Amino acid sequence: MCLAIPGKIESILSDDPIMRTGKVSFGGIVKEINLAYVPEAGIGEYVIVHAGFAISVIDEKEALQVFEYLKEINELDELESDKPV
Repeated sequence: MCLAIPGKIESILSDDPIMRTGKVSFGGIVKEINLAYVPEAGIGEYVIVHAGFAISVIDEKEALQVFEYLKEINELDELESDKPV
C-alpha cells in the first residue's frame, strides 16, 4: 500500500532550496527525506512524507494519532525496509 505518513524532523542536513534534506524519525526509524516542499518546517516539527518527500507540516497531536492507527493495522513494518517512505 502506498500512503503518506508523519515523521518528526530530527535534523536538517542541507538548506539548499531545491535539495533541502533532513533526518526524519518515523516512530524511531530514521530516514533521510527531501524537505524542499516544506521550506517552513524546522527541527522538532512533524511532516507528512510520501515517496521520500515531505509534502506538508502537521501538528504533533495529529501525527501521534496517525501512528496509533498504523500500529493498530500493522502497517509500520514497511518503514523498516530501505524503500522510500
